[in-house]
Amino acid sequence: MSEPILDITQSPHKKAKPDPEHLSFGKVFTDHMLTMEFSRDKGWHSPQIVPYEPVSLDPAAMILHYGQTVFEGLKAYRGADNQILLFRPKKNFERLNRSSDRMSIPPVNEELMLEYLKQLISLEKDWVPAAEGTSLYIRPFIIATEPNLAVAPSYSYTLMIILSPVGSYYPEGIHPVSINVESEYTRAVRGGTGTAKTAGNYSAAYKAQERATEKGHAQVLWLDGVEKKYIEEVGSMNVFFKIKGEVITPELSGSILEGITRTSIIEMLKDWKIPVSERKITMEEIHQAYEEGTLEEAFGTGTAAVISPIGELHWEDKAMVINHRQTGELSRSLYDTLTSIQTGKLEDPYGWTIKID
Repeated sequence: MSEPILDITQSPHKKAKPDPEHLSFGKVFTDHMLTMEFSRDKGWHSPQIVPYEPVSLDPAAMILHYGQTVFEGLKAYRGADNQILLFRPKKNFERLNRSSDRMSIPPVNEELMLEYLKQLISLEKDWVPAAEGTSLYIRPFIIATEPNLAVAPSYSYTLMIILSPVGSYYPEGIHPVSINVESEYTRAVRGGTGTAKTAGNYSAAYKAQERATEKGHAQVLWLDGVEKKYIEEVGSMNVFFKIKGEVITPELSGSILEGITRTSIIEMLKDWKIPVSERKITMEEIHQAYEEGTLEEAFGTGTAAVISPIGELHWEDKAMVINHRQTGELSRSLYDTLTSIQTGKLEDPYGWTIKID
């Protein structure tokens, strides 16, 4: 079967670009988006770049009733030489397909999707902001579109990629945050959808996040859904702890999302000859390390923040202040190095970045 040709329809009315010094997250969108359809008889077909516009859905579309959807998040950066760079986009499309498999959604051609994305970014390259810490956020997603109330996988799907210029996650520099350890609600369990990037995982976390916010905390630290003792994720990020010189992160046990930033951090630590392990770790172990004075740093990792240092952990009735609420030396080094690779300020020794013509 021949590869579908990408059809491009340019918008006749271009939007004014937002002020790069006052960008928020995910509220402004570029002139164009990419769409592609799936049907049982044709497979994935009709890829096109069209003007950004609302979508029309039948009220019985299955996404609206059963939440059959997956999504991704990655960024394009403008380097000092004005070169547009993507960071490990192949990993995102690989993960999109893993999420799709879990949600009974047909896979996409990863190589073809990357080529389509490159063409979309090339068309929208003027939307990639140049200010320090800014980027173009990229959101690929797939929704079930068959108009059917039967509880079964959809026969039809729409894939879309939308783009949004975003500001620095830390406009005043990275600062450690306070985290509430969640002991009642559960994010995911082994065998569930925790390893998939699917919508329900995120809305199911709102209640715990609301409670954390009410207590003055920035995020939630999730524990396992069975014994409520093993650490899993922090907010929508993976989490790392530095104890006695060793960096520890929860192993991918079947309920934790395999973060691309997580993978990159582990590879960097190994390259730097810093001990790093992926294993089960309990809150009791973290508290014991804190009491012994060996809990040196803690941080979350993800596309939006890259590195989010943890300055304080609240577990049951215990408050643990980490590194005097200061960003640790390792956290700072990882953040500075990875963001410099992403933006082309440092040479990429790992082959992670892809240039857009």
